[in-house]
Amino acid sequence: MKLFHFLVIPVLAFTTACTRPNANTSATTNQPPAFSAIRENELRQDLFTLAGDSLRGKRAGTSDELRAAAWVAERARAAGLEPAGEDGTYFQFFPLRRSRVGDNATLQINGKPVALWQEAWVSAPVESKVDGPVVWLKSLADTANSNLKNKIIAMPLRAPSPLPVKGMSLWGYRYILAALRQQSNLLKKQGATAIILVADSVAEANLAFAGHGFEEGTYQLPGTPGLTNNQAIPVILVRNSLGSALQTPKAKVTATISLENFIYPSINVVAKASGSDPVLRQEYVLFSGHHDHDGVGVPIAGDSIWNGADDNASVSVALLAIGRAWKTIPGKRSALFVWHGAEERGLWGSRWYAEHPTVKKETIVAVLNGDMIGRNAPDSAALLGAIPPHRNSTALVEMALQANKQFTRFNLDTSWDEQQHPEGWYFRSDHLPYARAGIPAIFFTTLLHPDYHTPRDEAQRIDYTKLTRMTRWMYATGWLISNTHQRPTVDPGFKLER
Repeated sequence: MKLFHFLVIPVLAFTTACTRPNANTSATTNQPPAFSAIRENELRQDLFTLAGDSLRGKRAGTSDELRAAAWVAERARAAGLEPAGEDGTYFQFFPLRRSRVGDNATLQINGKPVALWQEAWVSAPVESKVDGPVVWLKSLADTANSNLKNKIIAMPLRAPSPLPVKGMSLWGYRYILAALRQQSNLLKKQGATAIILVADSVAEANLAFAGHGFEEGTYQLPGTPGLTNNQAIPVILVRNSLGSALQTPKAKVTATISLENFIYPSINVVAKASGSDPVLRQEYVLFSGHHDHDGVGVPIAGDSIWNGADDNASVSVALLAIGRAWKTIPGKRSALFVWHGAEERGLWGSRWYAEHPTVKKETIVAVLNGDMIGRNAPDSAALLGAIPPHRNSTALVEMALQANKQFTRFNLDTSWDEQQHPEGWYFRSDHLPYARAGIPAIFFTTLLHPDYHTPRDEAQRIDYTKLTRMTRWMYATGWLISNTHQRPTVDPGFKLER
């Protein structure tokens, strides 16, 4: 209950000037008339606040995420946007179930304590007691002639096969996850009761990010299926320095691993700007982004705050600017703005809103989602959901391309939208639950960069001229949709498969 205290912060605590609507100006279908309401200096000012250290990286399920949501809501109010959440507020709370290894967990090798989260990491939260001798395997080939049932197995971590594609984002993290999954699945099938894998050089070099994730545990919506009984054995990754202790004669491991579950509040912020047409204003163009990021983690180069300036404060402030433009001169349809919570923990905020919309689902004409729109080459951008098999609305894509051709003229990279692209980028942002729910949806982005999910993703690294231009592209696309009598439809036979 204590976490809810942070949303009692008076909305009036955050005040700022905003662009006011001009009642004497009418909307047209030829030119988005309020480009001038999308101003670079306001985007910069908002982003430096939302991605500043005072909000501590806005990790989902923490008071920092709730404070960020309160700030977004106040800026939406100052822009003249109306509350469109629940109970007449800007907010839609949803429950986030966190599972983690308990603080009282212990691990000993040959009677000597091993420091969890410094020397050893439980890769997934489980409840288990382990006490017995260690069977050391030099390689997976040793499993062929061994009875591993009910044994504590220790062995070196082996490189996964295939390796993650060279140049992929978070390459070392993917390496660790793939290696753990492949080896542990094989050993589980043979009946191992606990698995200890000794880090190789690649894993050692990437424990900061992966280890923090293991310590934080998992996040889900209540009711999401968890581990089955045959999966619920401890899989522990240890530093390479502990390998020799596990190979000594009569090596023994003792561990008590407890499981803790918490229900935290996470939050979507929802606002709207009414349209000008007495009939079409009952329908919505939904602009989407997320306000959370990674929070406070293991320091890298002395910086422990993973601010998430591009990912995704860039879109959060863009939605505020689009809201100011819509209020300056409204489109015929209404605009709906959803800042999702808990995107980084599994798209949970957008999944929740797609299942529990605060407006009638059938009134949502299209979803224009953005994620990371402020970095890389000045003239480059990407639109995902633009080509098969990810394209679910040809009409929607054509309007986005028309808006770019007419107004912003980015050079569009389509390669990241291809089914065989190794990143699977289409499946990693908040448009996805809406597409799965049968709503036309596209994804605006300027793609990944080396600062992705590191403490270096900070406000001073954003290209604000490009951010302004991307914001105008999203806005211009929504404007065309708003003022087109025929709403975009889902393509016949669309089926989203990965």
